[in-house]
Amino acid sequence: MPVHAVLWDVDDTLFDYTGSDRAGALRHFHAEGLLETYGGAESALERWRAAMESEFGRFLAGEVGFLDHRRGRARTFLGAPLSDAEADAWFGRYVARYEAAWTLFPDAGPVLETLAPLVRQAVLSNSSTANQERKLTTLGIRARFEAVLCADTLGHAKPAPEAFLVACETLRLAPAEVVYVGDKLDIDALGARDAGLAAVWLDRAGTGADLPDGVRRIASLAELPDLLRGLIGFGAPSPIG
Repeated sequence: MPVHAVLWDVDDTLFDYTGSDRAGALRHFHAEGLLETYGGAESALERWRAAMESEFGRFLAGEVGFLDHRRGRARTFLGAPLSDAEADAWFGRYVARYEAAWTLFPDAGPVLETLAPLVRQAVLSNSSTANQERKLTTLGIRARFEAVLCADTLGHAKPAPEAFLVACETLRLAPAEVVYVGDKLDIDALGARDAGLAAVWLDRAGTGADLPDGVRRIASLAELPDLLRGLIGFGAPSPIG
């Protein structure tokens, strides 16, 4: 079956979330006088990442909303029973420093431009719609995507098959007509494969991990156009609507 669309992950695929978060968090900890409190930069960052993973996991499980997950990150990191207003203010100061560090990976803009005349493009993210819409707009790439589909509005999060299938339904394409590109082998690549999409794992770190059946691996987005051209039936995008 011909491929007609690429469905993208955002964070750590197109957008350098890890680098931007590290830079923003370190500026925040320094400005708030917290580096010594938590044992220096690396120790503070480890505590920050642990708080993020715990609270974002609760958001993905539907236990809390996106705003409450941010409040939980502030409370967990600080180990303090902040009021909602205090947590919002503290996290808001982090967000301002984090957003000042936002950057795309160097290979993101060129690949989006190269693929534009060849396939339809959309986003499927586990973040919130408002967050990703703002991020993509700020980074100057929102116009590349006909849809931005996120867990908070879909009602499903990757790697659940429903997340991928609802995205395909929104595009009015069969799963086999859609390629999913993401940086996480389990959440992105295996989730997409198990839902019937063509799965591409972006392994920027070159982990050397065994490649599961049905998953294609690239080390850079610059490799993606040639990989797609090699798929049987790859060609012009189907009409929207």
